[in-house]
Amino acid sequence: MTRIYRLSPSILSADFSKLGEQVRILEDAGAPWLHIDVMDGQFVPPVSFGDVVIRSVRPVSKMFFDVHMMVTEPDRFVDDYAKAGADMFTVHAEACAHLDRTLQHIHESGMKAGVALNPATPLQVLDYVLDKVDMVLIMTVNPGYGGQKYIPSMTAKIRDLRRKLDEAGYQDLPIEVDGGINASTIDTVLDAGASVIVAGSAVFRGDIAKNASDLMKRIHEKEISGS
Repeated sequence: MTRIYRLSPSILSADFSKLGEQVRILEDAGAPWLHIDVMDGQFVPPVSFGDVVIRSVRPVSKMFFDVHMMVTEPDRFVDDYAKAGADMFTVHAEACAHLDRTLQHIHESGMKAGVALNPATPLQVLDYVLDKVDMVLIMTVNPGYGGQKYIPSMTAKIRDLRRKLDEAGYQDLPIEVDGGINASTIDTVLDAGASVIVAGSAVFRGDIAKNASDLMKRIHEKEISGS
């Protein structure tokens, strides 16, 4: 297994009157992942969308559906999202009463399991579940709203996580980053050790295909450099 480098455009910033069309633009541009933010109005203030949206988009796309559950007690939704067509089901450590059990449930459903950490959540919460995790998501803004600015202190957190994973023998485990990632911050997070880049407004504001291609080029350059 080698480390995954991917762009995962967040449809939270898409034009929902043209969602299917914009997903196809991304796929045609070569974006391999699609980031889908599910928010319940409890874990975070806003409410976004649920498995119905995934079911509607799944037939028109072969992209890897990277589902980010910003909800309380996400274990309740595992089976529904697996049936809807999610590929990665990422839960917040802060939202799970029994994180180990939830990760087992996700794998039993046939999906990959990710764990997300809010900016103030320490990395130590991962210590006893790394063997059940397919990806770690570091929130680089406080979750809930798009368009926020990158929190600079998260660079050290990404770097610390990459070191922690490498020392524990998880060199290939991808680190995803979400929040404030654009042309000005992407190199910072890649250099720190991130390999899966979530971008919302940086992709969907303006020329979607060009924006996605430009960001993927930066990611590819990092991937081939091997540094």
